[in-house]
Amino acid sequence: MTGESELTAAPPDAAQLPLHKIPLGVYDVIMSEPRTFVIIGGVAGGMSAATRLRRLDEHARIIVLERGEHVSFANCGLPYHVGGVIESRDALVLQTPQALAARFTLDVRVRTEAVAIDPTERSVRVRDLASGTEESIRYDALVLSPGAAPVRIPIPGVERGLVLRDLADMDAIIAAASTARRAVVAGAGFIGLELAENLRHRGLEVTVVEMLPQVLRPFDVEMAGLVAERIRDAGVELRLSTGLTAIEDGHVVVGDGETIPADLVVLSVGVRPESGLARDAGLELDERGYIVVDEHQRTSDPHIYAVGDAVVKQRFDGPASPVWLAGLANRHGRLAADAIAGTPHAAVPALGTAIIGLFGVTAATVGRTERELRDEGRDIRVIHTHPMDHAGYYPGATQLAIKLIIDAASDRILGAQAVGESGADKRIDVIATAMAGGLTASQLADLELAYAPQFASAKDPVNMLGYVADNLAAGERSVQWHELEALQADGWLLVDVRTEGENAAGAIPGSRLIPLDELREHAESLRGERVIVHCKVGQRGHTAARLLEQYGVTVANLDGGYLTWSAGVAATSPKGAA
Repeated sequence: MTGESELTAAPPDAAQLPLHKIPLGVYDVIMSEPRTFVIIGGVAGGMSAATRLRRLDEHARIIVLERGEHVSFANCGLPYHVGGVIESRDALVLQTPQALAARFTLDVRVRTEAVAIDPTERSVRVRDLASGTEESIRYDALVLSPGAAPVRIPIPGVERGLVLRDLADMDAIIAAASTARRAVVAGAGFIGLELAENLRHRGLEVTVVEMLPQVLRPFDVEMAGLVAERIRDAGVELRLSTGLTAIEDGHVVVGDGETIPADLVVLSVGVRPESGLARDAGLELDERGYIVVDEHQRTSDPHIYAVGDAVVKQRFDGPASPVWLAGLANRHGRLAADAIAGTPHAAVPALGTAIIGLFGVTAATVGRTERELRDEGRDIRVIHTHPMDHAGYYPGATQLAIKLIIDAASDRILGAQAVGESGADKRIDVIATAMAGGLTASQLADLELAYAPQFASAKDPVNMLGYVADNLAAGERSVQWHELEALQADGWLLVDVRTEGENAAGAIPGSRLIPLDELREHAESLRGERVIVHCKVGQRGHTAARLLEQYGVTVANLDGGYLTWSAGVAATSPKGAA
């Protein structure tokens, strides 16, 4: 008997084990001092790791190094203080070093930069940015949470452009906006569009310049087009497929020399990982410079972990890639702490669930896009629907546009997008949960979702996606809006089964009108033809397709009907690109 309990008895070679494999309680048996954990970078990932570590190890020394002035702030709220939606600046400061010291006994050092990491010595050289003094801190485990910095494109006058990453950047934009009349935002991603909306709220004339032919790259063009339409309706000018080439006094230069007046220019054209420390320390990076980690957030050095926007994530479908989401940063910070504490939990693949609200419309997405999957040559099915967000007979119902992308062989859900004034968030969250749970597209029909007329329909829009998916899996054929022109050229007959009034209000070129209620009278005349039927949203088209199929007609339904076709055509036309 040694006098040690079985719980704290150390294996003979415990001192040689990687830190994450030494159970809590054992460490203090083999070491004379509490462990030291150093976290570089705060906000979501870093602070989640730090506070979780404290809850798991009361006696550890935990040091958080933050180069900026604030270690914990709501960076997703920054655009909304610019527009005055969030009135108080103080509301964006979530925690202070003093509060974190009082509650968690954390040694939080702001305005302190990590200059270099020595993995062999397990030490970090740090510099106090106020005094310039440096010191070396040894660590038992190190967590990197450096984040990603806004890209400054190499153009003349780029120093005139502002960016938005922290509170100081936000203050600079507000100060400039207070005397500005015209603003140009370069970049039509989430942050760029949120800034455009909030600058418009302040009364500025706003132009958004974007290199891509659409806004919001995580969406497909016909879905992004619905958002672009709302942005334009709100008075923001969208200049798509247009590059910013210079920033000059009072204007910017785009394309082949055209100028756009601008008293304020904000750059939101992308981010780059702050991975210089990791590179200099010899840690493995991917070809884009993002830090490579395993399922426990551990880097190529077993004593160094990494979380947040500088880290590559394993996706649920496809190769690992960056995913810049606060929820993932929080979750991965916790996972890193668990691994350090000796109780590792593997990260689940990232779905990339995201949402944005602009000028009263909500756009939400999860998973892969049709564009990406077709570029990869994947065999997929695509569904578009246009349901009401709740029962149409209950006041206030508004129309949604929903897209579901499915693996053709397995019926696995690969992605979804939803746009509408109400209900898009709920449907994407349900689909994201179904994807995480491994449900197939057809199984969405069997989900039992909350129903009352003011909240949903008895057949919820998610259920309806499942019904359509089941029909496709059973052999029903559909045609996408972007395939229609080629099929017509190949001899397929397009039949519009809407009413005469609907057809008169707008028709697809080359279509033949046969209202659904008259279709039986013409079914025999269509025998032997290859027919594509369409209605407004696809539901009557489904009925028409089943009818004609039983008369021996080769038939397909135009997915999403006239609404999806018109949205896609408008989004891809030179005048109305998304």
